[in-house]
Formats: sequence, C-alpha cells, structure tokens
Amino acid sequence: MEHARDAVIAPGEITGVAFDMDGVVTDTASVHAAAWKRTFDDFLRSHLSAEGERYVPFALREDYLAYVDGRSRLDGVRTFLASRGITLPEDGPDADPRALTVAALGDRKERYFLDYVGAYGVTAYPSTIALLESLRRAGIGTAVVSASRNCAAIVRAAGAARLFDVRVDGRDAERLRLPGKPDPALFLEAARRMATPPARTAVVEDSLAGVEAGARGGFGLVVGVDRVQQASQLYTRGAHVVVSDLGELTVAEKNEDEWTPGR
Repeated sequence: MEHARDAVIAPGEITGVAFDMDGVVTDTASVHAAAWKRTFDDFLRSHLSAEGERYVPFALREDYLAYVDGRSRLDGVRTFLASRGITLPEDGPDADPRALTVAALGDRKERYFLDYVGAYGVTAYPSTIALLESLRRAGIGTAVVSASRNCAAIVRAAGAARLFDVRVDGRDAERLRLPGKPDPALFLEAARRMATPPARTAVVEDSLAGVEAGARGGFGLVVGVDRVQQASQLYTRGAHVVVSDLGELTVAEKNEDEWTPGR
C-alpha cells in the first residue's frame, strides 16, 4: 500500500494531536534499537551458551519492529524473550538478587541508551517541528506521548518541549498504572489532559503497536509515519493515512471544506 500524498488535518474536525516521541518527534528510534541489540545480544550469548543452544542474535529490523518498538521497556523485554521461548523472573521482593530478571535487563538497556544519547546527542525531525508550529498557530492542542521515563529530558534536549501543551510519559504510566501500547491508555490520558475527545484527536505514530493503540482508542485520525517501509502493516493495524515524513501532512485553513480521514 502506498503513502498518502497531501494529507490534511482540518482544524474544524481535529482539536488535538498526540505525537509519539521516538521516531516521530525525535530521531532516537535507531538509538533505542542499538541499545536493545546490545542488551539482548549480551544476554543471549551467555544464556544460550549456558543452555547449550545455538546463539541467534537480535535482529535490528525484524525483532525490533515486531517485539520492542513502541512498547514500554519491560514489555519489550518480556515480548522479545517470549518470542525466543525464554522466561525470566520479574524483579520483586521475592526475587533472588543474584538472578537476572526482566527489570535488570530493562535497566541495562536504559543505561546503554543514555550512554548513546550522552555521546551523540538528540535531534528533532525538522518536518515534525514545522508541523507542530502550524498546529499551534491553528489553535490545535499538542501532546507528546512516550513509554519512556526520560521523555521530558529527551524532548527538552531536542529543543521541542516548548511546542507541547501536554506530556504523558513512562513516569505517568507508572504513577497512574496505565498499560503500555498497544493499549490506548497513554493516548487517552493525553486526550483527557488536552480536553479533546478521542473522536476529535489525532494520533501520530511510527510503531505498529502505537498505531494499533490509536485505532483501539477510537481516535478520529491515526497517522502512521513509515520510516522503515512498513506501510501495509501500519494500515493493517489501523492507520487512516500513512506518510513517509510529516512534511507530507499539512494543517488546513479553518474555512476549508470538512475532511474525513481515509486512505
């Protein structure tokens, strides 16, 4: 399936837009993928060697997109390990402190990610910044949504914090006990904080789990951003339109005709 051309957000129909952070606002998806690969490859080498099994490394495209992209850190650990038939104990009061746990692997990945960010910095996509500025001029609310506990620091480092009215991140998810994507809870909380009903709110996502969350939440417009040639999968998960870059998405003048989301 092809990318949409000249897709439009109509202010009369959409009153708020919730943006995923990694891969949509900031160019950090590749940094996360590298941190996940380092984490899982180190673990798999030692674990499979101890079990006498053949080592198959974490695949940056297939494994990252299918099991990790868009999910919370701990859900990413669980989902990928389940794909390999591996179960680890959760970190809790009864966990053996010497045992490798889901939480310990998640913490390891987080350290690697922050090391990479510290070494290479964070950038925002210029086309996303331009779209955010257009939305704000049109009086449309904006939110950044991420499962990351570092969302505020990352968006601030990218120089984009000023463009968001609302932030819903991993700290909120933990405090409010919100399930991660593909559950729509994070996006629904963003819509609530923007005081925009889901039916008049757009979700902008690059992950399959995130697009599914937007569809499951009943959002009026679900935009898939396809940076890795997975347009058909994004449509299958519920995207109304798919673009290769947010420069292809524009904000209509308020007096233009109504626009109905579609392919």
